[in-house]
Amino acid sequence: MHIHIPEDETVDRIRRAAGETGDLAELSETDIRLLAASFELDARLVTDDYAMQNVADKLEVSVEVIDREGIAEQRDWRFQCAGCGREFDENHDRCPICGSSLSRKNPSSA
Repeated sequence: MHIHIPEDETVDRIRRAAGETGDLAELSETDIRLLAASFELDARLVTDDYAMQNVADKLEVSVEVIDREGIAEQRDWRFQCAGCGREFDENHDRCPICGSSLSRKNPSSA
């Protein structure tokens, strides 16, 4: 058995990519490190997790699904304020305009 610990720079790259797709809040630290290891080793990632698949697709990491259908397309999520309805490209703890909570919105249903 070989244990691979990804480089910090690669982990940061995965976080940036997940931030760009809007999946960062959905990924655990383990998810991020698995994506980073797959990226560095040019290895196939085996997962049913849609957020991991979405980030892997952005980074051109091959994915094998286990039990579900894989993603059909990569998504760059948007975030919508529950209060004022404004949309943002990046997730925030609260809406910078009115302070209400944000929820992740499917960009294809816009």
